[in-house]
Parts: sequence; C-alpha cells; structure tokens
Amino acid sequence: MTTEMNFIAIAEQFTFSGKVTAIQSLGNGNINDTFLVTLDSPDRKHFVLQRINTQVFQQPPLVMQNMQILTDHVCIRQSRTPGDRRWEVPRVLLTQDHQNLWRDENGGYWRAISFIENAQSFDTLTNNSHAPEIGYALGMFHNLISDLPPSKLADTLPGFHITPIYLQQYQQILTTHQRQSSPEVNYCLEFVNNRTIIADILENAKAAGKLPLRLMHGDPKINNVLFDTVTQKAVSIIDLDTVKPGLVHYDIGDCLRSGCNPTGEETESWEQVKFETDLCQGILQGYLDVAQAFLTENDYIYIYPAIRLISFELGLRFLTDYLAGDVYFKIKYPEHNLARALVQFQLTASIESQETQIRQIIADLR
Repeated sequence: MTTEMNFIAIAEQFTFSGKVTAIQSLGNGNINDTFLVTLDSPDRKHFVLQRINTQVFQQPPLVMQNMQILTDHVCIRQSRTPGDRRWEVPRVLLTQDHQNLWRDENGGYWRAISFIENAQSFDTLTNNSHAPEIGYALGMFHNLISDLPPSKLADTLPGFHITPIYLQQYQQILTTHQRQSSPEVNYCLEFVNNRTIIADILENAKAAGKLPLRLMHGDPKINNVLFDTVTQKAVSIIDLDTVKPGLVHYDIGDCLRSGCNPTGEETESWEQVKFETDLCQGILQGYLDVAQAFLTENDYIYIYPAIRLISFELGLRFLTDYLAGDVYFKIKYPEHNLARALVQFQLTASIESQETQIRQIIADLR
C-alpha cells in the first residue's frame, strides 16, 4: 500500500525546485487516482500527480505521447493568435531525468500535470449562466485542435465511444453474468432491447462519409470544465487521457448529457432525472458560437441523434459493468453501476420525449 511518505517521494520525482509540503486527493474521477501536490516554491505552487489506471489505459507511454502532441499544438496556436480572454491548457511536467512518466517499484505509472490555478469545476449546472460557458469550452477545445490531423495521435482506447462495440460487449455479458434478477435490472434489460437499432447511427454516418474523422476529447462532462473563480468564465477543459481520433458528435452528446441533467449522474432519485432544454439551448449556443467555423451541414443533422445516443451508450456501459461484476468503473456500493445505468436510461427517455423541441433549438441556433 502506498503511504504518504511514498506519495511525497513520487511527487519529488517531478520537482526541480521547492519542497513538497502537502499531498491530498483531488476530484472524484472514476478511473485514475489523482492528487494535488503543494510546493514550497516561488515558481510553482501546485501540480497534479496521477497514477494511471493501466487496466483502462494499457499503453501509458502512448497516452502521454498524445497529450504532449496535443498540448504543444494548442500552445503554439495560442501563441500565434492570442485570444481576448483567459484560456489555459494543462501541460505535461517532466521528471528530473526529462521523462513524461515515472514507474514505481510495483510497475505503476505516474505522471504530473500543471495545475490550473484560481479555477474550479462543478458536478452539475446549478447556474444557468454557466451553460454557454460549458459549450464555449468544448467549442474552443475542438476549434484549437481542428487543424491537428487525427493521424498524429494514437488510438489509445480502441473501441472507446463506438456504441456498436459496447452493444456487442453487453450482449456477450448477457450470456455469462451471475447477477440476480430484480425489477430494476429487468427494466434496464428491456430498455436496451428496445433501442439496439440506434447503436449504429453515428458509425454508419462515418462509414458513409457523412461525418468526418476528427480528434475528440472523449470525456467532456461538465466537471472537466474549469471556471475562473472570479469571472466565472470557462478557462480550461481537463482530463485529456481520452483524446483520440473519433467523432466530435460523441463529445457534443456527452457534454449535453452531462450538462443538461441538474440532478447529476450520481443521484439516487433516478425517476426524477430530466433533460433540461433551457440548459441545452445555452450549451449549444456557446458551442456553436465557436465551432461553427469548422462544422459541416451533416454535422448539424446528427447533433440530436448524438445527444440521444450518448446517454444510451453510457447507460449501456454502466449496465454492462454491473452485470460483469464491476470491473471497469469505481463503485462505492454493490448496486452503484446499476443505479448509474438507471439515471442514464431515464435521461435518454427524457431526451426522446423532447425530440421536437431539441431539434428546433438546433435549427434556431444555425
């Protein structure tokens, strides 16, 4: 077990000046172990230390290669065309021997990333004025990397955000799982069975040449957007592990799935979950204000299907993990992944019930 002294020793692998004075857990991510390191240094007060989950990210060197290529590209673009407002990208910090990873005696991979100071994140949108800023953050991210060829980055998560593959995994687990039946499980099984036809919609559009392959963030949920603590304007989007070649529609759908559910992903009152169209309008307005520079006619056509699909996809992933014995997502209690699946399926149903209104919002913002 890693002790506090071990954490300090690991953190010191990435420090060139100053002394590590404190280490504390940071955030509530489902994948990596994340810590905030405090330094006694005039140059840098904090940085983020992470132990990479190698069960999920099986090639940490490629993950870090992607992150360096992307963040270097963004920084060069920003230096050439400085914006009129604060926008920062997390930077990779090197070890004392100039490596972007450090490996401990147990084979664990650790990395350090710059900490965005004077910024905060939110798990849910309780302030409607934040909605356009959430959209702006994703739009700015997509815009800054829109000229970075997808071939420059490795696909470190084959199958990630490809819904038909998740459906195949689910169908395989169905034949072997040992979970007991319950009304909630039966509801989820029926919910998926009634919607298998939608799983291919984005991938079919990509195969037909209607949607281009670009670079996507992969996990643009709202608590990965940082807001300036004074201005309350978006200043960064973090968690760049999942950046890879893919469809930006998965990002758009994921951002709206996360941002338009004020009750949050972890609510126990899943029956009360609703997709809020006012927040949808705000997020899309902020996004399209920035992203319209590179979006095509077909991109607009597939926004609603993406919003619907990504909620379904995440619910499917939670349900599959629950049936498989909770092997992917961190859980806090035995039925946690089942509860998460119920939230996403309820959100999907809410999106479906408001399809006409959501499509009208998209049309009005064009």
